[in-house]
Amino acid sequence: MAAIRAIHHARLKRHLRIWRFAALVVAAAALAAVLYSVMGPSAGGEDHVARVHVEGFIRDDRALRRRLDEIAADERAVALLVVIDSSGGSAAAAEALYMALRKVGAAKPVAAILGSRAASGAYLVAIGADHIFARNATLTGSIGVILQAPQVAGLLETLGVGVEVVRSGPLKTVPNPVERLSPAGRAAVQTLVDEIFSMFVDMVAERRPLSRTEVLAVADGRVFTGRSAVGNGLVDAIGGEAAAREWLAEERGIDRSLAAIDRDPERDAGWLDRIAGRLFGKNTAAEGLLLDGLIAVWHPAL
Repeated sequence: MAAIRAIHHARLKRHLRIWRFAALVVAAAALAAVLYSVMGPSAGGEDHVARVHVEGFIRDDRALRRRLDEIAADERAVALLVVIDSSGGSAAAAEALYMALRKVGAAKPVAAILGSRAASGAYLVAIGADHIFARNATLTGSIGVILQAPQVAGLLETLGVGVEVVRSGPLKTVPNPVERLSPAGRAAVQTLVDEIFSMFVDMVAERRPLSRTEVLAVADGRVFTGRSAVGNGLVDAIGGEAAAREWLAEERGIDRSLAAIDRDPERDAGWLDRIAGRLFGKNTAAEGLLLDGLIAVWHPAL
């Protein structure tokens, strides 16, 4: 009996070792998959076409601008693809990305690829590229600026709540959610909106084959499909990344066989942080739409 128990025990130990080894193999494979998804292919020392993404509400993104500066100076990155899927965002942030793209464009060709939407501030970013591609169903355009502030003065009056405001000048804290906008205040705010709008129109006229008058004709805030945008000159061609690579090859002599490598700034994070992000997700609480200041955004719910 003792011998039988010893044999049985040995078998159990052998099976346990096999299962432990199998578990280690599965864990290693899972870790390798996570590492690959986080790290992605590396540019290494090879020539390549860099690719970055502009997605969601556009806020000041210093990491992305630093990455674009790196791409501009990187001789291995022979061209840049900017994939855009955004309804816009902060006017100043969009302008900053536009300027960063122009810096890249001074050193190498830049193509923008518009996704489901690239409207308002996102379109402002897109015109920083040398050539713009869109899908037929892409929503783009929406050239314009808004300044929005909540207004609760009526609610406070209904509740019998009064608010005293002491200010250094008649236009300080305008607009103010606890006060009704005065004619002078409205005029001051409109001046700000008009100034940024005029800058937006000038930038489109400079970058697109359109006169300022032609830009104004399509700058009433409406969105266009990609197909219509090609017709009115806001977009160059219908297509996606394949069409952009074809343009780079035919017009700029960029080898079609070169790899397109993502150079998004999230790759600057530590590898442990990136793995944690993949495994446990990201905190998206800060991704809400914050309507603070002058914004260039298209959103039907606003």
